[in-house]
Amino acid sequence: MIIDCHGHYTTAPKALEDWRNQQVAAFNNKTTPPNPADLKISDDELRESIETNQLRIMKERGHDVTIFSPRASFMAHHIGDFQVSATWAAICNEICFRVAELFPEHFVPAAMLPQSPGVDVATCIPELTRCIEEFRNVAVNLNPDPSGGHWTGKPLSDRSWYPLYEKLVEYDVPAMVHVSQSCNVCFHTTGAHYLNADTTAFMQCLESDLFKDFPSLRFIIPHGGGAVPYHWGRFRGLAQALKKPEPREHLLKNVFFDTCVYHQPGIDLLTEVIPAENILFASEMIGAVRGIDPDTGHYFDDTRRYVDNTDITTDTRQMIFEGNARRVYPRLDALLKSQGR
Repeated sequence: MIIDCHGHYTTAPKALEDWRNQQVAAFNNKTTPPNPADLKISDDELRESIETNQLRIMKERGHDVTIFSPRASFMAHHIGDFQVSATWAAICNEICFRVAELFPEHFVPAAMLPQSPGVDVATCIPELTRCIEEFRNVAVNLNPDPSGGHWTGKPLSDRSWYPLYEKLVEYDVPAMVHVSQSCNVCFHTTGAHYLNADTTAFMQCLESDLFKDFPSLRFIIPHGGGAVPYHWGRFRGLAQALKKPEPREHLLKNVFFDTCVYHQPGIDLLTEVIPAENILFASEMIGAVRGIDPDTGHYFDDTRRYVDNTDITTDTRQMIFEGNARRVYPRLDALLKSQGR
């Protein structure tokens, strides 16, 4: 099988965005927010948005399953307050669950958390619980910077995050460390903020002993790990200077990287530097990079081509496409087995 561990609902019906705009306007203007019950999106609208977009491309490229979460830039945790985020997360998570129910062989939901700057992360636990127990989510997206590019909160290693980690360990679900929209003009959302955050999250883990406290906690760092594979020697040297073990020993039982890297040399480097056991196939299709590469004539986000063409063994390729996802996402593995796959 080919399992894409990084998909977002970027093609949701426009009614979702319209409702969100009303919610944000109401908060800014201190008026009554819209009622979630007023948001009407039919199953037929969901089907059309998926069949003509993500599912069509999955079939063209030969992908079998996508772990599907709300649109990352739409999380926008810096907007409003906790109640705004909680209502918005609940709506988006339910819609992704509905997609998974309509297309159970192709989409598996992952949850957006209702984070809000300066708010205790434990407030996210009720939505996390609902998504896992009621919506059968197999993972969550964890925003290390709810402030939207200003980094006003504590690092991922801080004990303030521990109540959430305890719940993730209890449910045995991983977290994809994924920021949202940048409201800092210095950092373009997808060109800078996303990749900065990937690198920052890895460094925060490197500096800490987080995984001594949570030996079964698992993080997926998306977009190929940001700068991490390219500067692996720097991180090894920093670990040495900080009197930490080698990064492979210190972090790679718990930290994994996806293949959302949009050129062949990038995937070649990723597979050369990072152990195959720590690489999960992903494309984030219809995401930040949607165009066609004029040098190849293929879409930049057709990452299967890069994995197919890199110099690795058949067994290694199978690990990246399927085996690692089943291991890192045990609830996904259980779901697939229940479907006879």
